[in-house]
Amino acid sequence: MDLYLVRLKSYFQGKQLAERLDNLSKKRYLKSTMENEFHELINDFKAYLEYLKGMGIPYLFSNQENSKDTLTLEEIRNQLGDCKRCRLYQGRRTIVFGEGNEEAKLMIIGEAPGFDEDVQGKPFVGKAGQLLTRILQSINLKREEVYITNVIKCRPPQNRNPKPDEIKSCYPFLIMQIQTISPKIICALGTFSAQTLLNTEAKITTLRGKIYDFKGIKVVPTYHPAYLLRNPDKKREVWEDMKRISKMLKES
Repeated sequence: MDLYLVRLKSYFQGKQLAERLDNLSKKRYLKSTMENEFHELINDFKAYLEYLKGMGIPYLFSNQENSKDTLTLEEIRNQLGDCKRCRLYQGRRTIVFGEGNEEAKLMIIGEAPGFDEDVQGKPFVGKAGQLLTRILQSINLKREEVYITNVIKCRPPQNRNPKPDEIKSCYPFLIMQIQTISPKIICALGTFSAQTLLNTEAKITTLRGKIYDFKGIKVVPTYHPAYLLRNPDKKREVWEDMKRISKMLKES
């Protein structure tokens, strides 16, 4: 039984079912009671797989870098299709999937497309994107050398914050992008990117300045370029984060 718990937990690391597996493994039940709860959990697991299947996701995240099931970015984009999995499709112009080096060591993940991104269909092309380009250049990186995407792929109305169900709809595709690219480092820009990857409700002000782990990939949260445009005094802190990323890239 414990072996199955460990295997199942690996699929749901950081999610609600993982917490239930933890509770189940820590408690001492009578055999019949534990078996009943375990079967209930298995049913929930099956339901989650059906949810993914309904969204066009054929598999869960694998820790194997060269898994034969890994899709190309083009295949992932094709699975996303003309997405109508959440309300955001009603007001979008384009789906902003992401762009850059498919074999990048550094992956940049923002929160959501803005007006300019929605028009052009490319991530980070507005004023915040121009600032991101300069930030990358400060550590001798070109945009073409990294891969850039967002947690959600459609612009929220009036650039409001992404809602939980919108993030949930896009999350499987983000996971597939990460698996395909298999970066050494992820730079999470802004609160929602960092919270989604690290499964936390902590704000970016608390999270930045530290290095985290996401399925064997190092995660460095920092302020979103749009935030820096409003708070230029925070640029020094981002510079410190970028120097840390530069050092890690050289060591990888």
